[in-house]
Amino acid sequence: MTGATLGDLQRVAIITGASQGIGAGLSAAFRRAGSGVVGTSRSIRASDDPGFVTVQGDIAEVETAGRVVAQALDRFGRIDCLINDAGIFIAKPFVDYSGDDFAAVTSVNLAGFFHITQRVIRQMLVQGSGHVVNLTTSLVEQPDRDAPSALTALTKGGVAAATRALAAEYATQGIRVNAVAPGVIRTPEHDPASYETIADRHPLGRISDVADAILYLEGATFVTGEILHVDGGWGAGR
Repeated sequence: MTGATLGDLQRVAIITGASQGIGAGLSAAFRRAGSGVVGTSRSIRASDDPGFVTVQGDIAEVETAGRVVAQALDRFGRIDCLINDAGIFIAKPFVDYSGDDFAAVTSVNLAGFFHITQRVIRQMLVQGSGHVVNLTTSLVEQPDRDAPSALTALTKGGVAAATRALAAEYATQGIRVNAVAPGVIRTPEHDPASYETIADRHPLGRISDVADAILYLEGATFVTGEILHVDGGWGAGR
């Protein structure tokens, strides 16, 4: 959807990690659904679509979060949805994680989540409505010894816990907070030649994406505090 006027836009979403992978797919899906989108990442490029505003920066930095919210309000005047997609995954044995690994993962997965979510919820409180969707991972509840990921579990597990806490805290103020826990999703991080092997790790025997699940949560106005597993059955146990 290009060439839209502000009057055409149904909702306005901020999407972090929007330059590639899940975030890029979500940006396209929300535009197709008629929403204005503010996408941010370190490497995101400018857009000629008036309904898609891009903000380049490190989401772990307070200044970036401030600019993203300011751009959303300046362009669209409101924020209806925040999708916290930005994240770092480093698979290593726990004893092999370095201090740099810890700093990189916690800065994006925790600090990045905190700064933008706090600022967006403040705006949603002014509006009296809003929806936050956090991307976590099925590895939080179903670890895989072949993909050691304790640092991811530490950070994304915290985000899952915060999802429920925020859902309870703001339920009476018109703000919903949910999470999606993907399995392995089609992204540029994976070689297409590896898809068949990856698919075999999911009980359903295939891989997919998460856009439909997040769009479902957007429209499911009686759902909050939910951790929705979009993982081909991985979260149910293998």
